Amino acid sequence: MTGISRDDIRAAVGAGMISEAQAVSLIALGEARRGTREHMSGLDEPFELFRGFNEIFIVVGLVILYAGWAGLTGLSLFDANNGYVLAMVYAVMTMAAVVMLARYFTLTRRMVAPSITLAVFFALGAGQLGRSLGWMLDAEFAMSITLAAGVWTVSLVAYYVFFRVPFTMALIALGVFTTTFGLVSFSGTLPTEPADIFLLTAEGPFAILTMVLGLIGLAVALHFDMSDPHRVTRRSASGFWLHIIAAPAIVNTIALSLFDVGSVFAQLLLVAFVACMAIFAVVIDRRSFLVSSVGYIVVLSITVMEGGAFLAILLLGLGLTLLGAKWEVLRRVLMDALPEFPGKYRLPPWTIMTSEEPEA
Repeated sequence: MTGISRDDIRAAVGAGMISEAQAVSLIALGEARRGTREHMSGLDEPFELFRGFNEIFIVVGLVILYAGWAGLTGLSLFDANNGYVLAMVYAVMTMAAVVMLARYFTLTRRMVAPSITLAVFFALGAGQLGRSLGWMLDAEFAMSITLAAGVWTVSLVAYYVFFRVPFTMALIALGVFTTTFGLVSFSGTLPTEPADIFLLTAEGPFAILTMVLGLIGLAVALHFDMSDPHRVTRRSASGFWLHIIAAPAIVNTIALSLFDVGSVFAQLLLVAFVACMAIFAVVIDRRSFLVSSVGYIVVLSITVMEGGAFLAILLLGLGLTLLGAKWEVLRRVLMDALPEFPGKYRLPPWTIMTSEEPEA
């Protein structure tokens, strides 16, 4: 497929389909995207938390501002110090103030770190609003937390639609997990310990739910990735944060369940599973998927395997180091060797020369 040329854009302006200002914006966007693709270093996976120390300076100011506001109002997710009516009022005021600040720091200044911080503050305000509704209804703790998570999730979806802050997707995913677990707990089934959330042999459906929600999150993340294979828009960054949440949900469940079996065969299966996840991460070109998965396995190795953990960690660290050093080479060989499959050419390019999708 061929792209839209400048002559096409000028013709659209002449036909009254778009304004001159919109035409200039389209041309600037196209040049920026083209420049990004041409100057990508080693087909690396973009990652950005802040752009300069001024953003950190602003984040410090925002954190202090929020802390002072919470202290003055008694804003808390754990208790309605001033009654649930005032708690709701303060929560709504918090969310409104965050929206006003985000209009400047996110929409106007396009700052990364302040946008992430404001998304967190908005989520806390939404959670406070949900908890206040629970206190008003005199709900039990589980119901109150579920209400908080539900309001958190719905509010953040609206926040994401308006502000498009990629980090919001991670907060939405956490809200979906908490809301789902809360709804399931109404049947009287509760995890006796945190490990039950990932242990397939534990009582209750929590481990299965964790895997299912993780797979759904992975599917949405891949949708974002395939809509922006060159990773120059916020869709790719949104996919990044979903991978951070989805990967542990999938890998943790399998890893802990195999650790719980304790046999040599189960450990071999775990090694094979981690290898498959590594191959999958290379195919979709997401180091974040693998890192967030392996991080939990390292912690699990220390707590479960005890003395034998450090050899496993040593080998795992060696493998990750080699994989990171030769990621592009390994991915090019792997992608060239793989047969055609749906979506293969919608994944990030594995060489600069073959980054263009073949003609239909």
